[in-house]
Amino acid sequence: MKLSKTLSVGATVLASAALLAACGSNSSKESSSSKKTLNWTVASEIPTMDMSKATDATSFNQLSNTMEGLYRLGKNSKLEKALATSEKVSKDGKTYTYTLRKSKWSDGSELTAKDFVYSWRRTVDPKTASQYSYLFSGIKNADAIVAGKKKPETLGIKAVGKYKLVITLERRIPYFDKLMGFAVFFPQSEKAVAKYGSKYGTASKYMLYNGPFKQVGWTGSNLSWKMVKNPYYWDKKNVKLDTITWSVQKTPSTAYNLYQSNKLDYTGLDASQTKQLKNQKGYVTLNQGATFYLQFNVAKNKYLANTNIRKALSLAVDRKGLTSSLGGNSVPANTLTPTQLTDVNGEDYTKRISKSAESFYPASTNKKEAVKYLNKGLKELGVSKFSFKILSDDTDSGKKTTEFLQSTFESTFGNKVSVSVQNLPFKTRLSRSTAGNFDIVVSGWSADFADPISFLDLFTSTNPENNGKWKNTSYDKLIADSKTTASTSKRWDDLTKAEDILLNNVGVAPLYYNTNAALIRPTVKDVYQNRGTWNFKDTYIK
Repeated sequence: MKLSKTLSVGATVLASAALLAACGSNSSKESSSSKKTLNWTVASEIPTMDMSKATDATSFNQLSNTMEGLYRLGKNSKLEKALATSEKVSKDGKTYTYTLRKSKWSDGSELTAKDFVYSWRRTVDPKTASQYSYLFSGIKNADAIVAGKKKPETLGIKAVGKYKLVITLERRIPYFDKLMGFAVFFPQSEKAVAKYGSKYGTASKYMLYNGPFKQVGWTGSNLSWKMVKNPYYWDKKNVKLDTITWSVQKTPSTAYNLYQSNKLDYTGLDASQTKQLKNQKGYVTLNQGATFYLQFNVAKNKYLANTNIRKALSLAVDRKGLTSSLGGNSVPANTLTPTQLTDVNGEDYTKRISKSAESFYPASTNKKEAVKYLNKGLKELGVSKFSFKILSDDTDSGKKTTEFLQSTFESTFGNKVSVSVQNLPFKTRLSRSTAGNFDIVVSGWSADFADPISFLDLFTSTNPENNGKWKNTSYDKLIADSKTTASTSKRWDDLTKAEDILLNNVGVAPLYYNTNAALIRPTVKDVYQNRGTWNFKDTYIK
């Protein structure tokens, strides 16, 4: 899923260790009600609560705690039964049959297998224009429906009575179970969508919820809201929190000050704080399973359409310097798929990527090679210089990133490039990215499930997430082949070859693998984060 250009929240105000320790203490006079209220923060506003249209981490964090599907992701990404009480898989691996538990929507109405059928059909329907419809590929008729060749009603999902769901695949999908814990595959209320029409998902009140919490107070543009315990949730007896208060904190110093004064239970750390506070109680590192990268608009910018220009820009980036300036525990990236995401035969998948492909993504600026490729590209284009704009979010880390890149490019290439930057609110930036209204955009993607295809699928020529419109027919074929082969070893080979092509052509330019450094108040227990998505179902305050 798309990430806001931020390292958690970040913070710029330094505090003494003694002060921090005091903040982590729990007053004996604390009321029982305060122990049932969690105060959390995000760095960007919510774009949407419509799961068929959501693409970003902020939206999915809300959806994953207010909605629920067949499974949910628990501690260490372990799949836990949610609405599914049992699963049966056919011998050929192409038919999944789920038995559902009895459950209700937040208005007290019954939730049935038909709500899954409706939701999936709605997402693959071209009229919905979901950017996640590609994830349904491999489910019977999904590709044909997305292409407008078949009706949504032909999708390989059907309800058998109220509590049985049967899913038919065109081919084995090795990661199918992992998909079922992702919010795109959760149920939706047809009644709610019909009732609210175009307003559906645009504010808290234009939704129905079936998860541990229901959202209240979000108007579509405000910067604070709540989640409250859902009285109709099937497992409400095991939900300990009554309320989660949410606030958007774009100013890092503000977030940290609120943590200090016990008004927030979580805050991210900037570079200085990470070094100073890493031994303090409450300090955690959160592997996001994510990569931040530069996406080039090859469709609209003739200079960036030149492969040598893209190579030059990537070679110029000082990735060590960038990660140092941002803080957290992020490290320079030389692959699109992040490290520690997937093992292949006991070895990290990224070890399979060729050294030649990785060479275009040095940890420190390779000025000699960068200038060589730039001159080559300029000669091919018949120009002596060019200009471009870098787009990112208006968060602290977003601004730091664009400023750092601007300085790096100008110091490496001198007057041969003219670089300007633009930082916009996340919701606006996301809209600009989707519309292809940019030269270079700083993008971030967190794995929807633990497999390289979650990243590599993005840059096929027809994927709606391919905002820069980079194309390569060999790449497309390898990704398609990886989805149809019955051989596990061939699948890994196909994915590896595809990533090599992407990296050797600098279809995108990886910057860093995102690992956040943060403080979570020590009194907060059993809060889990899986690749950027929080799970508060089991959370309590001691």
